[in-house]
Amino acid sequence: MAAPKKGRSASAQSRPGRSLALILIAIVALTGGMFLSGHSTPRLGIDLAGGTSITLEAKNEPGQPNAINKTNMNTAVDIMNRRVNGLGVSEAEVQTQGDRNIIVNIPKGTNSKQALAQVGTTAKLYFRPVLVTEVSGKAATASPSPSASSSDSSKDKATDKATSSSSATPSATATSQGRAVTDALKADATPSTSASAKSSASTSATPAPSGSVDPATAKLQAQYAALDCTDKAVRAKAGDGVKATDPTVACGQNSSGQWQKYVLGPAEVSGTDIKSAAAVFDTQSAAGWKVTMDFTSGGSKKFADITGKLAKNQSPQNQFAIVLDGEVVSDPYVSQALTGGNAEISGSFTQTEAQDLANMLKYGALPLTFKAASVTTVTAALGGEQLHAGLIAGAIGLGLVIIYLVVYYRGLSIIAIASLMVSAILTYVLMALLGPAIGFALNLPAVCGAIVAIGITADSFIVFFERIRDEIREGRSLRPAVERAWPRARRTILVSDFVSFLAAAVLFIVTVGKVQGFAFTLGLTTLLDVVVVFLFTKPLMTILARKKFYASGHSWSGLDPKRLGAQPPLRRTRRASAPVDTKEA
Repeated sequence: MAAPKKGRSASAQSRPGRSLALILIAIVALTGGMFLSGHSTPRLGIDLAGGTSITLEAKNEPGQPNAINKTNMNTAVDIMNRRVNGLGVSEAEVQTQGDRNIIVNIPKGTNSKQALAQVGTTAKLYFRPVLVTEVSGKAATASPSPSASSSDSSKDKATDKATSSSSATPSATATSQGRAVTDALKADATPSTSASAKSSASTSATPAPSGSVDPATAKLQAQYAALDCTDKAVRAKAGDGVKATDPTVACGQNSSGQWQKYVLGPAEVSGTDIKSAAAVFDTQSAAGWKVTMDFTSGGSKKFADITGKLAKNQSPQNQFAIVLDGEVVSDPYVSQALTGGNAEISGSFTQTEAQDLANMLKYGALPLTFKAASVTTVTAALGGEQLHAGLIAGAIGLGLVIIYLVVYYRGLSIIAIASLMVSAILTYVLMALLGPAIGFALNLPAVCGAIVAIGITADSFIVFFERIRDEIREGRSLRPAVERAWPRARRTILVSDFVSFLAAAVLFIVTVGKVQGFAFTLGLTTLLDVVVVFLFTKPLMTILARKKFYASGHSWSGLDPKRLGAQPPLRRTRRASAPVDTKEA
């Protein structure tokens, strides 16, 4: 059993160059990736680089005068924070101010308009059946945009373009539009939803007596007739104050880029029925990016029911509108019930637009409606001064550590300083790469975490060096002392780093804001400490142990047996197994 163990040990000692080559390749690759990505410096937080501060004012929801309360405000802060902050290290700050305002601080380098859309968009999503639709500002028929579909779109879309049920001529009047709305509402309310029933509810039907039109329907008729979706102000107010259970009017752009107006039935599926959403690049069509959605079990049943119901109707009442914050983003049509429990939204999205939409749908709708009360620029003067002071403190601390290593460990300090340099390079490169990758921003607490990591890294070297010295004090030469000291030092280093990483992980989970930056940096540098000690410090020590300067115990090597108080090994005789002839002795 002893021989194989020695063989493995000898093999490990003879190939330390492999570990050094591996970490060198990693450094070169990461550094090259940093420069190729165009992000050669870490992304700075708002306290170091300045940024934008957005004040959002909450507005009461229609029919809910008491919606602005502490619970809803805290929920909104949580959702906004997840939307803009990702892993919690992008340094965007979201916090309440007073009883109806939310302050969002966004670091410099972030698109403030995009961030405002992320945090301020209510993201209330509904799937509503289409009752009537036509190009806004014209009475001519229009083909609905087949820009969104089920994930099985190739099977479920009709082959012919659907035409509007309000097939009026260009001289159509508000009366014919109102008649179409009335007939569509009647057809939609019919318990038996067959294609023939829907077909009979067309614009050619006899106008219902004016006395039979209830006030709600008359109001909807007037809204639809007056709706001009080419007017931004009118478009923004379309459907205001309408409950999800009531029919409404809405606007949306078709595949030709024209604004189209709709009469939509009550919502059948809502955004709360969505389990997850993701931005995906569509490689099978020219549509570009799209958003895929997976429904909950209850949402899947609702989606199957509505698509099965609409599949029996004629155009446009075989369509459902995907309505986000009152605007139709897509109006796909179906020919059969979709039971897969998923759907997709496509509409010539850019990657950023698709990711933003998926992000808002994934994290849920805000419980309140917000408007931007103010957008101001934040300077980084105070943070710059604090960073300057912090860097000076870090440099002083690093200098004291190096002086201590040189005075106490002498030649061994070369290994420690080289390891600190490798750790610093890896930390810097990873911070620069994590900026564009996960939105990591370096703030003052994160700088403090990096400074604290100097002590953690130095502690690992000290543990290893002291184990080697203990072996030399016991009378061993340097090369076997290094190999015998490593297993014991390795266990101590791993336990110490595990405790530090665990503390950083707990701190990251239970805290918010800037403290998470400190925890993230501390955890990252702790992991790098393990990598550097295993792949650089130990192999380098093994190589230098073969050099005469260290192996001979030079007085400046830090491994001089006399200075360490080493004693010659005591050679004890074992108990004799047979009588010894004293004369021969």
